[in-house]
Amino acid sequence: MEKKRVCKVCGSENIIYNPEKAEYVCADCGAVLEESVVDIGQEWRAFSSEQLEKRARTGSPIKITKHDKGLGTQIGKGLTELYKVKPEKRIQYYRLAQWSKRLMQAKERILTYALTELERISSNLKLPKNIEERVASLYSQLIEKGSVRGRSIEAIISALIYIACKEEGIPRTFDEIASVAGTSKREIGRAYRFIARQLNLRILPIKPEDFVNRFASLLNLSEKVRERALNIIAQGRKKGIISGKGPTGVAAAALYIASILENEPRTQKEIADKCKVTEVTIRNRYKEIVEGLGIEEIVAKKEKEIEKKA
Repeated sequence: MEKKRVCKVCGSENIIYNPEKAEYVCADCGAVLEESVVDIGQEWRAFSSEQLEKRARTGSPIKITKHDKGLGTQIGKGLTELYKVKPEKRIQYYRLAQWSKRLMQAKERILTYALTELERISSNLKLPKNIEERVASLYSQLIEKGSVRGRSIEAIISALIYIACKEEGIPRTFDEIASVAGTSKREIGRAYRFIARQLNLRILPIKPEDFVNRFASLLNLSEKVRERALNIIAQGRKKGIISGKGPTGVAAAALYIASILENEPRTQKEIADKCKVTEVTIRNRYKEIVEGLGIEEIVAKKEKEIEKKA
């Protein structure tokens, strides 16, 4: 970080930089604090993306989501590159590209495929980049230990996504991941338990609160409804109503109750479709929560009022 400059003459912190004379000057008393300053910025300008690509002399930053951290080189990226070469050189170019692929180590090939799968699954689940980076880091650790041999890459990547989402407080269920991963929920569960043992990970159980914000966004519910749902879950936890219950079902039922109480009603079917929870589960959790909190009459009255307005 750049050091904070203070004028030695008047003690002012109002220091400005004059690029034409390459000097730092006090804006209050005019004293020159530093001169002949070296400009470490680029000495060229670019007015288009093509100019930027041609004139830049540095590569992209290190990426943990690439098998070679983004530092490796590749001969050709497809057949389109082949036709940019002179006809008499194409056979030689093609052979070099093939040897470039063959000389890649087995570990790199596995990592390349695994990271491609990671990108595909995370794209379908709309996950942020920090999740991808965490999964790539954990998968690299498993490869170094030799723990991925003979195991389904899709299942391992899916389990790592489940773990990373849990750690970052944006959990995804096995069902959600399995629906886009091309593997079964059972396989993901097995891989999850195996990884937890291999990497000595202590993963805390998912809380219903972790799902409230995402489910509320999917249902276009206001901040008031979210807060009310969180309050209902907190009260339910104090009274032991939600202990041992599935977090997604509890979150969905709490949002259903909160939406009625805050006059933004959503049907059980709407919530079930968006939250990937069955209507039966929502109904059961709803009954348990309203009975446990003693708000049956209040919720029922609100429901009748909403029905009359409709």
